[in-house]
Amino acid sequence: MRFQTDLIPARLIRRYKRFLADCQLEDGREVIAHCANPGSMMGLADEGIKIWLEPNDDPKKKLKYGWRLIEHENGHFTGVDTSVPNRALRVTLENREIQELSGYHTVKPEVKYGEKSRIDFLLTQEGLPDCYVEVKSVTLSRTNGQAEFPDSVTKRGAKHLEELSNMVAQGHRAVMLYLVQRTDCSTFSLADDIDPTYHQAYLDARAAGVETICLSTQISPQEITIADPIKIDI
Repeated sequence: MRFQTDLIPARLIRRYKRFLADCQLEDGREVIAHCANPGSMMGLADEGIKIWLEPNDDPKKKLKYGWRLIEHENGHFTGVDTSVPNRALRVTLENREIQELSGYHTVKPEVKYGEKSRIDFLLTQEGLPDCYVEVKSVTLSRTNGQAEFPDSVTKRGAKHLEELSNMVAQGHRAVMLYLVQRTDCSTFSLADDIDPTYHQAYLDARAAGVETICLSTQISPQEITIADPIKIDI
């Protein structure tokens, strides 16, 4: 998925009210950017870090910049926009590039199901059980090389796992897909100390037959693309 507009480098001044960030451009100007990430962004919002912003001239948008990436001192990147996984994955699913899901030809995003929920993707194909795919963006890393989810308590995430289990009980397939938006991680695990309820919900869902897929990403100031599977250590 290529960014619609060329990203520009900046430095983070502060993130506040979850969805706002004060940033300093290279020419010294200070701007406010939209931060499309409702999580805690643990370890990713330190003052002075190098970030990349996407400018826009959309008259419908109050803010003229969106915070898209963090560039770490070691040259690796983290994608902070939680809307990116669904946009990138839709193309990947439609092109049937994920081996475990390649048998499905029809991809429907944001389909209502369960108890007032929406599944990120419903995959259908004649002769196969419907497949419900829930997607989570992963950006937390507290140990070198290891990505973790979640970065804060997520009751909504636990509910999604329960909904997926219900789909399996009804004879469908259900997949929990974690997309690691970091280029410095090779394994994935759950942060059970941050949200033990989510961790237990995941274990219950797995026991009920919910499948898990974890994928890495390749990230640059030009684009974010889906890459290889990442080892799951849960």
